[in-house]
This record gives sequence, structure tokens and C-alpha cells, in this order.
Amino acid sequence: MLYVVTLTYIQPMEVISTHLETHKEWLIQHIKAGNILAAGPMEPATGGVILVSCANKAELDAILEPDSFYEHKLVSYDVRAFSPALRAETFPAQWATNAKPIPVNEQV
Repeated sequence: MLYVVTLTYIQPMEVISTHLETHKEWLIQHIKAGNILAAGPMEPATGGVILVSCANKAELDAILEPDSFYEHKLVSYDVRAFSPALRAETFPAQWATNAKPIPVNEQV
């Protein structure tokens, strides 16, 4: 299952900044483990977005809980699960197993 996790800052940027490095370390740990596929800040800087691949919501919760942003209640979360029906053929099939691959760079 893929999850889009939107984080919205609920503390001032001065507080967020003090936890940013530990948050990035947590992201890198889960990218290396293959759970977090992409992550980054939103524009304007009101939060961030994380794309996560995991088996279910319980596993997602276990991934999110050790994050310093979660531990210190710095953000609110909006979690949306989705099952891709279509994917660019260059998007790894392991993260969208039931999605039909669509060739890229073809004329439409």
C-alpha cells in the first residue's frame, strides 16, 4: 500500500528548525530501509510531504512514531492511502504491483 503523508507545522519555525536534523536522519533511515520513497518540504514552508510504502496503517504508524516531529508534537498529519491503478513504466513495480505500466515519452 502507498501512503501520502502530509505534515503541517503546528509550532513556530524556530522550534521546527531545532528538530530538523533528527527528522532528516529519520527520513534517511527509512529511505534506506525502502519504506519512504520520497520526502520534502512544501512550498510555501508550511510542512512537508512523505510518500511511504508499507503493508498497512499499523506499520505506517510504527514508522512515523520515532520521528522527532511526531515525538515533540511539531506537526499534524493527514494520511491518505491509495492503490495506484496506473504508473509510469519507469516507476518501480514493487510499489504499485497492480498498476498498469504506461510507457513514457510516447506521443499522446
